[in-house]
Amino acid sequence: MNDLAIIDPARQVELKKIIARLHDGESASELKKEFAALIKGVSAAEVAAMEQSLIDGGMPVEEVQRLCEVHVQVFQQSLSLGKKPKELPGHPIYTMIEENKQARKKASALVAAARSWAWGIGMVEPAAAALEDLAQIIVHYTRKENQLFPYLERDNFTGPSRVMWGKHDEIRARFGEARKALKESPKEFFKIAKSLAASVRKMIFMEEHILIPESARRLSEKDWAEIRLGEEAIGFAWVKPDSLYDAGLVLASQMSLVKPEIGKEARSAAESPESEAASKAPDSATAGEPAGAEALLELATGRISREVLDLALKTMPVDISVVDENDKVLYYSDAPHRIFPRSPAVIGRSVQNCHPQKSVDVVNKILTAFKNKEKSKARFWIEMGGRFILIEYYALYDAEGNYRGTLELSQDLTELRALEGQRRLLDWE
Repeated sequence: MNDLAIIDPARQVELKKIIARLHDGESASELKKEFAALIKGVSAAEVAAMEQSLIDGGMPVEEVQRLCEVHVQVFQQSLSLGKKPKELPGHPIYTMIEENKQARKKASALVAAARSWAWGIGMVEPAAAALEDLAQIIVHYTRKENQLFPYLERDNFTGPSRVMWGKHDEIRARFGEARKALKESPKEFFKIAKSLAASVRKMIFMEEHILIPESARRLSEKDWAEIRLGEEAIGFAWVKPDSLYDAGLVLASQMSLVKPEIGKEARSAAESPESEAASKAPDSATAGEPAGAEALLELATGRISREVLDLALKTMPVDISVVDENDKVLYYSDAPHRIFPRSPAVIGRSVQNCHPQKSVDVVNKILTAFKNKEKSKARFWIEMGGRFILIEYYALYDAEGNYRGTLELSQDLTELRALEGQRRLLDWE
């Protein structure tokens, strides 16, 4: 990890006073004048550390989330002078910045199309198209949530995942409001479109002047390479990363720097006839199988190869996730039909950080009930994008009744709910 910037404790105290006064209702413009000297030269690291300190000190995340746009307004002039990290085509940072460039253009295009329609000089179709074009920014946010945030959490920097995710959800909700207004009122659509575009621009500012510099400071090149390798699982908004940044090569070079040398004695032991014989000896799982056959996993009611089991889990028409007894993600089914996106960075992540902050209390209540054996399942259903989604949680207990984790299943039941009558096996075509 890069060396952390030195943060002035006294300034931290004063910065937190600013937020407290904002919370009490003072205007940002008044505070900008009063604290002009204090915020001169303030770094992105200090703003990020301030918000993290507020959360660690017990301030509700929702309060920090509500205030964070005001934080940016207060510190905007100072933050705008901050240096951006180096940009290399294909690097996750470069991709984020390129997507933001497109998002600025798409936000302006949405407002222009909405204005034309509201003033009666344009049609609804361009406004609808501009809205859906800008909506690709959601992929950008999803990639942050699933790829970047887990690595920041490992560095004990949880502010972005707790606060920024909430702001993402506000923008997601605003898209829903815009789609509704699109069917009802040109003027209301124009009003929402302006607000939506402003929210997207504020998020861009927070990313480029706080999140990205702080991430560049905290994460190692190995971290960034791993982030890059997992990005394809989520996808990209408007741009396709260049191959100039070779994440595989970066990881290979990192491995070569730490790869231990095998000592002469260890090498001799590894090459001894006894060890060679031992390596060829069949174990209980493969005894009696033809040479070269794939080892089978012994399950309670049968044996199956790892490959076939993996294929079966991916083929099931449900999203599958497994969390261990310590609330860490163990597994997810990496299927192309997933409803909720996942990427490799989720493995080992606290399940609480895999949900927006507004849902964490419910997640904790479910897990606590499972651990205390008060309940063993929970079921929810939502409508999303015109689809009916069932979400289920099941407690996992071993033969002795010990809690071992939770199974999460999500399934699109839209077609199943529409079934009527019957279709017998012989009717299948």
